[in-house]
Amino acid sequence: MNAIPSTTVANLRDLGGTPLPGGRSVRGGLLFRSGHLDRMDAASDPAVAALGIRTVVDFRTRSEREARPDRLPEGGRLLLADVLADQVAAGRMPAATRLRRLLTDPAVAEQELGGGRVRELFGDIYRGFVTTDSARSSYRAFLNEVADPDSGPLLFHCTAGKDRTGWAATIVLTLLGATQETVEAEYMSVNMAVREAFAPLVEGYTLQGGQPETALSIIGVVPDYLAAALDEVDARYGSMEKYVREGLGVTQAALERIRGRLVVPA
Repeated sequence: MNAIPSTTVANLRDLGGTPLPGGRSVRGGLLFRSGHLDRMDAASDPAVAALGIRTVVDFRTRSEREARPDRLPEGGRLLLADVLADQVAAGRMPAATRLRRLLTDPAVAEQELGGGRVRELFGDIYRGFVTTDSARSSYRAFLNEVADPDSGPLLFHCTAGKDRTGWAATIVLTLLGATQETVEAEYMSVNMAVREAFAPLVEGYTLQGGQPETALSIIGVVPDYLAAALDEVDARYGSMEKYVREGLGVTQAALERIRGRLVVPA
């Protein structure tokens, strides 16, 4: 669980080094997570250049991609995996896709998301990570890429690198055997970077009369969000393994390749 001090990629982290039971750990240098890559520049950013990224998985919506297209490292391959496509098509435009607009209009944000409604909304979004066809297709494609030895090192991301990306990291770490405490620690670890990135917007939001707890619930993550998705997995499938195999359609062979590639023995 190592933050990487990149100058061109926000919220960049290596899942390598995450502890697993029995003295094992996640292999470093193979699986990275981040926010959007519209400023990525391996030529001017030694930290990014050193990663040797070969594949990028973009979980963003079409509108997000058009507003801020990814910049890829030379020779990098891009896989589009729009997790929220079904929720957007159904008219439930998630806050995660329009953070900046909400944070510049406290009146709209408080009307839509104040009084604790932001947590209800994000709970619905996270449950949709488990239940919607677009999310299942996206996370299946992601896991199949992780299983492919020719795809790595691989970086996966959304806009802020906290929700869609956080669920992807949760799936992988749980499959590798990480404890619930370790999974939650990785999930929550992005808060500092995200809050730093959005600090000017939060300050402006509160100066204009918005409630700081609403802004922080929009830009950050809380355990309740993750719990909503995990509870949906338990209710529908009984375990993460069954969710991945039955819900996502990932084969047992692919799961074994993921574990073989990413687990460092004791």
